[in-house]
Amino acid sequence: MCGLAGIAIVVLALVRSASASAADASTDARRAAFKQAYATAQQQGGDAWRAQARGLRDYVLYPYLEAAALEHDLATLDLARVQAYLSRHPGSIPADDLRRAFLGELARRQDWTGFLALYRGGLGDALTCDALQAHMAQGQRLDFDRDLAALWQKPSLPDACDPVLAAAHEAGLLTPTRLWARIDRAVAAGAGGTVAALANWLPRRDAVAAQRLALALRDPAAAAAQAARWPDTPHHRQAVAIALQRLARSDANQADKAWLTLRRRFHFSDEQRNGVLNALALFHATDFDDHALQRLAELPAAAQSDATREWRVRVALAEQDWRAVLSAIDALSPEQQRDGEWRYFRARALAALGKPAQAQRQYTALAGEPTYFGFLAADRSDAPYALCPWTLGDDDARARSLLADIGMQRAFELFAVDLPRDARREWARALRGSDEATRRQAALLAYRRGWYDRAIFTFSSGDALRLYEQRFPLASQDGVVPQAQQAGIDPSWAYAIARAESAWMSDAHSGADARGLMQLLPATGAQVARRYGLPWSGADSLYDPVVNVQLGTRYLAQMAQRYNGAPWLASAAYNAGPVKLDQWLAARGTLPPDVFTATIPYKETREYVARVMAFSVIYDWRLSGSAVPLDQRLTPIGTTYLPPAADTVRKAVRCPADAGTQPAASGSGVAPAAASSAPDS
Repeated sequence: MCGLAGIAIVVLALVRSASASAADASTDARRAAFKQAYATAQQQGGDAWRAQARGLRDYVLYPYLEAAALEHDLATLDLARVQAYLSRHPGSIPADDLRRAFLGELARRQDWTGFLALYRGGLGDALTCDALQAHMAQGQRLDFDRDLAALWQKPSLPDACDPVLAAAHEAGLLTPTRLWARIDRAVAAGAGGTVAALANWLPRRDAVAAQRLALALRDPAAAAAQAARWPDTPHHRQAVAIALQRLARSDANQADKAWLTLRRRFHFSDEQRNGVLNALALFHATDFDDHALQRLAELPAAAQSDATREWRVRVALAEQDWRAVLSAIDALSPEQQRDGEWRYFRARALAALGKPAQAQRQYTALAGEPTYFGFLAADRSDAPYALCPWTLGDDDARARSLLADIGMQRAFELFAVDLPRDARREWARALRGSDEATRRQAALLAYRRGWYDRAIFTFSSGDALRLYEQRFPLASQDGVVPQAQQAGIDPSWAYAIARAESAWMSDAHSGADARGLMQLLPATGAQVARRYGLPWSGADSLYDPVVNVQLGTRYLAQMAQRYNGAPWLASAAYNAGPVKLDQWLAARGTLPPDVFTATIPYKETREYVARVMAFSVIYDWRLSGSAVPLDQRLTPIGTTYLPPAADTVRKAVRCPADAGTQPAASGSGVAPAAASSAPDS
């Protein structure tokens, strides 16, 4: 009996395995067919894709195929075909996209009757203005409150609104009062182009003042140079104050000289005067000019801000004047003083001033926090890193409900066929209005499918910050470990860069055209490929995680080689560029690494270095169960750093709540801050 039962169990297992394999093969085949048909639909339009899509009628992504073909054929489409598609797929994302695209085409054709037949509200400012044009074409008169009041609140509008605004001006709807109200909003937003455009509709005297406001925003140096000939009117005073504050950002010395002249000519308000004094002190500080510390300390209380108080500490650190550091920290707001960065540097100052017991108390308290500065404090107090992982339990009923939802099905399938942008849109729509438990369960399902960025962005608050496995994925399929090892760099550092750069979004694309997991510029990718003899098939290949990691690890190796292997300096160069870093090193290259990082002028780069170095500790722990101490990664400037080896001394990681227990098991992670005590997202 037992033998027969055992045989039956084995047979059943084999049948199930075969069935699962067949199902996987069928799914893979459908996805491959979809990709082929989708590419054809996008590139050729028409009906050529249909032959490749046979058998996909019931596939959850089938509506995307026809929509792609129709969008390709926009110039030749008629309204009936679009309406037919919309009626078959009402409310779907591809239907919404097709509606927007075809409305834009109808506006281009000036087919206003067709446009109004298809239009509905809430599709963006450009189509709102096109709709107003359509109504005007049919004889409707503009009404400011009904048609323009909402648009008028925007500091800038798309070009499609220009004809509508011109018509409103011709109709006498854009009164000086209304024009100045919008100019004020545009000035606050720094939209100089909007100010200049609106100035043309003001009476001549007002127009001159408005154009000078636009000049202050667009060319503050020119405005400051011309201001001595301007009248002392409210709008001119506003323009001069703006010009001086913006000029201080690029040339504090020139702004200083202009201020000495202009402060006697114009009767600035207290707010304007304080704004200029604030900017002058702040940007002399970011330049680390002589007397910058004194200027910050003497800045009137009404002219101070969190930024000037913070930079008073940074300048004192750059001068390694530890008494001034303590005084500057004491002058911070109570909220700023609670930040981990300033608690750490208070301890550094106390230690430097011969107060080791007070310093150790500060370090010990901070070492209990899973942050960059907590890790530094743990190193200085010889404490283990304090990390407390948490596990999110499965909710089977909720998971089944999510997997049965058509929107979630589309989201997961779009991710599987390498359309992550569309996948994120379906994800957001499917989870709109859902509760936290549902969103977390969805993120867990996504993580298990290799869709890591959903977990990273979802697990961004509360206890979920301790879901370290999901928030810091190892993503072995992308080849980070072997590629980093081949490049001669620490894999944990390569992981940290990818995590900080893209949050594991393979299609991440910056405004500077950096692409993919490690945010490489196409020119950089091509250069690295040539240098190492690696294949290169163009800029879009950077969206392939395997290609991106292969090239990105080599580029990291180049940066590390430039800075004696130091990952913290190479990280700064990776973010700000080596030219800027070299300038900072020339000015302050004798500072200790933690102090030098705190004096980096760019906030983004300061926080980036802190984030990457903390993430390196996390990933080191995730890979090995312990961590190379952070202070060993922060090698002094000019000394050589070697990646961790088998005999490298490593640091234990424990949860403070479990003091005295064994270190946490490998496979966990931690959520450090970028440059504060709050974990990042």
